[in-house]
Amino acid sequence: MIKLGIIGTNWITQQFIDATELNTDFKLTSVYSRTMEKAKAFAEHNHAAETFDDLDRFFNNGSFDVVYIASPNSLHFKYAKLAIAADKHIIVEKPAFTNQKQMAEIEALLKQKPNVLFFEAARQIHTANFKAIEKQVAKMPVIQGAEFTYEKYSSRYDKVLDGEVPNIFSLKFAGGALQDLGVYTVYDAVTLFGMPDEVSYFPQIIKTEVDGKGTAILQYPEYNVVLNFGKTSNSYMQSEIYGLKDTIEIDDAGEIGDVVYVNGEGERTTIGNVDEVNPMYPEVKDFERVINNPDDPQNRLDYDRWFQLSMNVNKVLFNLRQDANLVFPDDEE
Repeated sequence: MIKLGIIGTNWITQQFIDATELNTDFKLTSVYSRTMEKAKAFAEHNHAAETFDDLDRFFNNGSFDVVYIASPNSLHFKYAKLAIAADKHIIVEKPAFTNQKQMAEIEALLKQKPNVLFFEAARQIHTANFKAIEKQVAKMPVIQGAEFTYEKYSSRYDKVLDGEVPNIFSLKFAGGALQDLGVYTVYDAVTLFGMPDEVSYFPQIIKTEVDGKGTAILQYPEYNVVLNFGKTSNSYMQSEIYGLKDTIEIDDAGEIGDVVYVNGEGERTTIGNVDEVNPMYPEVKDFERVINNPDDPQNRLDYDRWFQLSMNVNKVLFNLRQDANLVFPDDEE
């Protein structure tokens, strides 16, 4: 049994807990929230034994092996450092950290604690549908670029229009479209095509001074990849990967529910349409596999690849922000 502690009691934490209850070895034991009332309510709903509203007590006295961090983006770094110091494995929601300095410090701390494992919860790259895309891309002799789109109107944008500053739209908490839905599209591009040579970002800045939506261009030696993402509008545009005459169609760059390969003659073949009971279940099973048997050669290869992807995505996100002159408070520390 893998004993699980959580930081954050929002909807995504609940979805993660629901995924762990689908035939996995995870068991929620410990809940931290800034208020004991929220911690107790979440723990009672999910049958957890321990509740904390003090971080030091949580990490020093909590009876858990791995912590799932789903706090506002700007707090991920602080909590991850505390977890490493307490010898707890880490699963952190994307984006893991806000800049390359933070990522480098975490990498250095992990080298000092080789038994501590770190995972960024990039859920879509663990799904069967995404793996079908990877296999098809590997078969295509020519790649001429791609367009990935993920735009969903956020109910919290209504609060922005009413004059409030929700965390997800706050510079203080490292919010904005790139740091939220944009991460999915960056993960798609970097996982499938590697690191770009140059990046450019064209954001639409809203009144809270973060990007409400935007378009990013990743330049590769022989093609470009265009990323469209946003939280202030809805898009129903599919995503595509371009071969010579053939194309991969993806219904949604974030959720990846249906994947169709269209050959040079226009014949369409569905190569991915697995409907997961819980979209976080595939990543939970992958993390479980590695935590339970970290020395297995294949598990080690997978872990190292995921960690490298996390570092690469962190670099691309930071470079995109630099290009658009989007600065978070943590960048200046």
